[in-house]
Amino acid sequence: MTWTSAFGRTCGWLLDRIVRGLALTRISPNALTFIGLVINIVAAFFFGHANAANADRMFLIAGMVIFGAGIFDMVDGRVARRTNTVTVFGAFFDSVIDRYSDSVLFFGLLVYYGRINRFRYVVLVAFVMVTSLMVSYTRARAEALIGQCKVGFMERPERIVLILLGALFNHWGVMAPVLWVLAALSTITVAHRIVFTYQNTKHLAPLG
Repeated sequence: MTWTSAFGRTCGWLLDRIVRGLALTRISPNALTFIGLVINIVAAFFFGHANAANADRMFLIAGMVIFGAGIFDMVDGRVARRTNTVTVFGAFFDSVIDRYSDSVLFFGLLVYYGRINRFRYVVLVAFVMVTSLMVSYTRARAEALIGQCKVGFMERPERIVLILLGALFNHWGVMAPVLWVLAALSTITVAHRIVFTYQNTKHLAPLG
């Protein structure tokens, strides 16, 4: 067994224990989803209250908070399945709250770059926020028409991992290139989904 597989097994075992413990509390999976949003708001608070003097420390704290929010993001669906409380509304609610969680993190970064007068990065973060939402929107809209549209790379887990890395390693200037990568790959993903949807709808009859 390699160390990577051992690490994966350990993480899986730990996650299963967390899910079991939460299932025993009978907490609503929707409540877990909402708690994840609240934790991300805390992370955004640390981003937004950073300045040129304390940015490394504040970003590090924000990164650790985002990691905590990610745990709730991973367990809400698993708890729903374990407690047999999976609902259509739950899937809808999870998707909506995920969009808010993404946006609030970028909003925190907008405030930070505004406070330190980095106008170019204010624009960049705003662009990343819009394209991140469009990644989700293009998939949802396409799947309403053609059933499935999972093409493209920059899904929410990848975005969160990149933001997390940028926050944890901001001391080495990682957040700036992370934002450029997010802007480029999110745009490519949106374009890919537009092309994919066009190719799969051009033979269909017009709506209405």
